[in-house]
Amino acid sequence: MLEKLEITRMAQALASHAGQRMGVIAKNVAHADTPGYKTRDLPDFAKTYADQHGQGLRATRPGHLDAGATNKIEPMILRGPGAPNGNSVSLEGEMVKAATVRQDHDMALAVYTSTSDILKLALGRGR
Repeated sequence: MLEKLEITRMAQALASHAGQRMGVIAKNVAHADTPGYKTRDLPDFAKTYADQHGQGLRATRPGHLDAGATNKIEPMILRGPGAPNGNSVSLEGEMVKAATVRQDHDMALAVYTSTSDILKLALGRGR
């Protein structure tokens, strides 16, 4: 029932995007000393959500259009100042991005929890 509400669909997409982005950030940190490694990141959530759920066609039932497609977003390589060995990872920058991702994930969980609580109250089941 909750997955049919647009707000819960958006919260689920935000949580998924945050998880995928945290994986890319972790990979960047793991390659901080790898010569020639270029920093990667995911596109902004608002843009990817609009592309996937906004103005485009929607699947109305399983098997319709791309209903079975995954929502995996490919990381893009970022340009920036690099070390003499060609590595462009900034640990400070990655930590700032990780904190932002944590906030996004926490917000998604708060929205999902609040929506669930409101529906329970509306159905008379309370907390």
